[in-house]
Amino acid sequence: MKSILKSVAAAGLGLAISASAALAGPLMDRINAGEPIRIGFANEVPWAYPGENNKPLGFVNAYVLGVLHEMGYDNVTPVVTDWGGLIPGLNAGRFDMVTGGLYILNSRCQNVAFSEPMAKVGDAFIVPKGNPKNLNNYEQIAKAGATFVTGAGYNQVESAKKGGIADSNVMTVPGPTEILAAVRAGRADAGGVTYFTAQNLAKQSDGAVEVSDVTQLPEWTQNWVGIGFRKGDEDFVKKFNEAQKKYLGSDAMMKAVEEYGYTKANLPGDKTAAEVCDMR
Repeated sequence: MKSILKSVAAAGLGLAISASAALAGPLMDRINAGEPIRIGFANEVPWAYPGENNKPLGFVNAYVLGVLHEMGYDNVTPVVTDWGGLIPGLNAGRFDMVTGGLYILNSRCQNVAFSEPMAKVGDAFIVPKGNPKNLNNYEQIAKAGATFVTGAGYNQVESAKKGGIADSNVMTVPGPTEILAAVRAGRADAGGVTYFTAQNLAKQSDGAVEVSDVTQLPEWTQNWVGIGFRKGDEDFVKKFNEAQKKYLGSDAMMKAVEEYGYTKANLPGDKTAAEVCDMR
């Protein structure tokens, strides 16, 4: 009888282990196998960018490393790619999460499982010094028939269309360096980026460009930032969100992101990723 009970118990344990394994997503399988968590990001200062030996720098990377540490995960490998390759690279399995600073947009929610928001950030333009064409919002650019440049895959491509800018007046380039170059050379009248990025580009320009008056941008240009995961890794996303609740806004977090310009004004508020997906 005892041997039968042991056999039943062993079978039950085996079924439980099998069920647990079946429920684990690809990322948890990698972690359980001792593999590193691969974080994907582009060169987007001050959001996420590579330092020496691809060291993950920027406030989103600092934040994610802090959350993962709270979860007990410190085995992390950075993978640097261009901005347009972040979501394709994630879904192709080149890395396990996107820490590059993705806005939570409905179009992205179709392809990415987002964490709960970790920041709220607005758009901004870089314009030639003095802003000679007075370009401070998308409608003004459209009305002036001005040329607008932004990055391939940036949310500003959708925003330009929503603001009425003709497709023929929208130029897309690989990233911030090329956006700055286009505005400095006069090939574009305004460059659309995030406020953080605009500030950084203006500093790099030696006074050639400045940041537009962001108070003239409408509320719909405010966006929420999340960490992107593959669909199928929702089990890990749930654990990540639980750790994020404790870490978001903590003294440890604010100290980690302070050098990159993130302040309590950038905290995301009470919007959930699901709500933002519906409204954006």
